[in-house]
This record gives sequence, structure tokens and C-alpha cells, in this order.
Amino acid sequence: MARQARKKSRSRVYHIIVRGANRQEIFHDQEDRIKFLDTMQKVKTKSGLKIYSWCLMGNHVHLLLKEGMESISVVMKRIGVTYANYYNWKYKTTGHLFQDRFKSENVETVNYLLTVTRYIHQNPVKAGIVLKPHDWKWSSCLGYYGESVYPPTLLDTDYLLNMFSTNQSIAQERFREFNERANQDKCLEDHGDSRRRLTDDEARLEIKKRLGKLEIPQVKSLPKEERDRLLRRVKEIEGVSQQQAARILGVAVHFLYKVR
Repeated sequence: MARQARKKSRSRVYHIIVRGANRQEIFHDQEDRIKFLDTMQKVKTKSGLKIYSWCLMGNHVHLLLKEGMESISVVMKRIGVTYANYYNWKYKTTGHLFQDRFKSENVETVNYLLTVTRYIHQNPVKAGIVLKPHDWKWSSCLGYYGESVYPPTLLDTDYLLNMFSTNQSIAQERFREFNERANQDKCLEDHGDSRRRLTDDEARLEIKKRLGKLEIPQVKSLPKEERDRLLRRVKEIEGVSQQQAARILGVAVHFLYKVR
């Protein structure tokens, strides 16, 4: 069955989620996140895109974008292909990094634009990673609070801040109060994301169950075929990231990426 075409937003503003294939992690260190943000900056410059907010999580990204000279599909393809090429080169792997099709929803009212921005900024809070939105370095939150974000010209804050006040300091204060307000916002919900991430101790116990009589330190010395068979079983454990599993097992993380 042919895919249904995306419905065009009358405002040309979209909330987008980009997710790793099979929910795999797409960022493993600071360099990866910086590369993704640099890629967004280059695409923004080329396409005339407006970027109202973002949040980089472990295996997915939230973006709030307004189309410029290029369609949102072209923009997301540019970002995805560029970053995937970097990722596959760095980690010496092949295959799809992202799910085949990014998810999107149209944002066509001012109220919903603000709601989506808050939802994006509170993503790390609701995931239990940080206590406050501004504690997460890899979102646009700090830019709205008057602090620097990277890259410096990536974020477009004026449109949203002017909704709170034409005085910048007052607007930032009012935005912060709104942004940190307790809420039940549900935007482009993906209920598969509700899985809790296991602690290392919990993950270690689950991994041991998959290994049978083998001890964790023995895995990295196994013949490739046997090792890969065990790694496939480890990858099926809900709540354990591939980077976390590699750290516990003492194997190179690209071993897990290559196992299908």
C-alpha cells in the first residue's frame, strides 16, 4: 500500500520526531550531538529554515521547524543523509540509521506552537534525565532564557518571545515560567517511548539471564558467530541501550550496531 502524503501545514510549521531504526541510539557522545547540530545549521542556511526549538535525546530528536525555500521532506532528507554518513563512517557500520520515515504533525495555531515548544523542552524532564528543562544541554531551552546555545545562530527565538513581551528580559522571564509549568501536554505521542531505561545494575542482571552459564567477561573472547548470537539476545532487552550493553560487556559498541 502506498504511503499517504503528508498534509501540508498552512503555517508551514511542523513538529518532527526523528528516531533511530529499531529505536537504536543515534548519539553516543558530545561529538555526535555537535555534528547533528552543525548539520542542522548548514541545512538551515541553505533552505531558509526557521528553527523554533529542538531537543536531542539518546535515540530520537524533537524539532519544531518552519519551512523556508525547501519542503520539510527535503530538509529532513538532507539532515538525515548527512548525519547518517558521518555516523556510519565514525562507527564503521552500515545500513539504515534512522527509521524510514520521520513523524510529523502540523502546528497551525499560536497556542499549539507554545505547547509544542514546552513539550519539546520538557522531554528530558519527563524522561527522568534531569529535574529542570534548562539542565539538559542538548535542547534549545537555554536560548530562550537568554543564555548561549550551540550553534549560536541556529535558534530563532524572537517570534515566540515577542508573544510574551516586546521587552526581551520580561519576555524571557515570562517564557521561563510558562516553559517550566507542570502540564499534561501530549504532542505527537509515541507510546513506545514510555519504556523506562534500566540502571547499569538492573541491565547487568538482565544481561546475565541471557548469557546462561557464561560470565560477562567471557563474552568479548567468544568466536564471532557465538558472540553475535548472544549480542542479538542482549539487544532484545527492553530498557537497555546499545552503548550501555557494550560498556557492561566490555565490547566495542559497533559490534552491537552491526548485529541484526
